[in-house]
Amino acid sequence: MSIFDSFNINSSGMTAQRFRMDIISENIANANTTRTSEGTPYVRKVVTFAEKGTQTPFSRILNEKLDHYSGRGVKVSTVQDDTWTQMNIVYDPSHPDADEYGYVTYPNVNTVTEMTNLIDASRSYEANVTAFNASKNLASRGLDLGQG
Repeated sequence: MSIFDSFNINSSGMTAQRFRMDIISENIANANTTRTSEGTPYVRKVVTFAEKGTQTPFSRILNEKLDHYSGRGVKVSTVQDDTWTQMNIVYDPSHPDADEYGYVTYPNVNTVTEMTNLIDASRSYEANVTAFNASKNLASRGLDLGQG
């Protein structure tokens, strides 16, 4: 693995975590959106990551035999709607989106959960920045040794 591979791995991690933070921000911003353009309440979105690289069985075996990594970082695999968490039903007959019984369906966004996920994504981003800077310093010191 070369020093540039570590740059690519860390930068892909930073990009993926930044995207995750954007989706979390979207969830928080829409925590009270009872009607989207489709006419339904906003549904929380969840980001899933996957390893970058080839995924065929042959290339995986070949890379293992050649003592290489099958992937070079992380990528966003999917952004899917959270269908396993129930929507919040609140009794508010004066709300314009209330049903015939006076109940309003609010998004399944829990602000505490989203903030926890945001802190986690932020820490992961910072860890990738730290690793990137360590690789950069290592490469810089190697160049300095070559000059002297």
